Amino acid sequence: MKEAAPALIGTSGDSLREAFGRALAELGAERSDFVVCDADIAGGTGTHHFRKAWPDRFYQFGIAEQNMMAAAGGMAATGLIPFVTTFAVFALRALEQARLQIAYPRRNVKIVASHPGLDVGPDGASAQALEDLAAYRALPGMTVISPADPVEMRLATRAVLAHDGPVYMRSGRSNARVLFDDNHEFRIGRGRELRPGTDVTLIACGVEVARALDAAGILAAEGIAARVVNMATIKPLDRAIVERAARDTGAIVTAEDHNVIGGLGGAVAEALAEGTPCPVEFVGVSDRFGESGEPEELAEAYGLTGPHIAAAARRAIARKRKG
Repeated sequence: MKEAAPALIGTSGDSLREAFGRALAELGAERSDFVVCDADIAGGTGTHHFRKAWPDRFYQFGIAEQNMMAAAGGMAATGLIPFVTTFAVFALRALEQARLQIAYPRRNVKIVASHPGLDVGPDGASAQALEDLAAYRALPGMTVISPADPVEMRLATRAVLAHDGPVYMRSGRSNARVLFDDNHEFRIGRGRELRPGTDVTLIACGVEVARALDAAGILAAEGIAARVVNMATIKPLDRAIVERAARDTGAIVTAEDHNVIGGLGGAVAEALAEGTPCPVEFVGVSDRFGESGEPEELAEAYGLTGPHIAAAARRAIARKRKG
């Protein structure tokens, strides 16, 4: 039975990092079995909310992300559930420790990384992690999540804590559009159809979900019915919703604030190649580094905004008709 589409709001809201920090502080009152590990950037990850509420469960490692990641694996071995918090680019710095001390022994550690993709903005290329989803998706047994708005971020934080196993989850630096109301449901491994459509499907994660909805509006004005799917879980991917979209619409566009190689687009293409092949267009950063600029300006310059997603949808539809 098809799930009802969630209510969409569209107003400006909190950043995902602040929503994450507030959710952690709330959860601290409900559970005492988790701790937060910080690398001297609690103000940048939102975990300052938890630090203020539960200082005895907040561990400061300083600027030593690799040590923090390894220590979190040790903490998890004792039964604690560590949330390792840092910027996405620094989570890449500690990938080896995440691999050997967390993923390999399947420790119950939650890695939550702020400032991903071009959302970092003026900090420039050195701080813009455009390959984190690909890197962590490739780790065996690692669940990979990228919520779309502050409401989903709070729900995902709860789900991640309840999940048994290692998780990598993106948050975000900039204020995000609120897409969902309090009745929204989040389940790890499940995509959600936000808008029906029969001509093409737009599958997006993170900040690109709002832009995919913008694209669907642009296409609707042209008589093109675009289905929009929020794929907050990149791994394990909801293959059923992807294959259904391929059968129903025959053309797909993926959209992510990430390199077009190895992230959401790669996951969707892999699923389609094994099940229901169809034309796919990839919206993301085209295998290059970013640059300094405001997030929305960069999104436009790198082809991530609604009009660019709409253009990719037209290309996918044209390929479908030729086939």
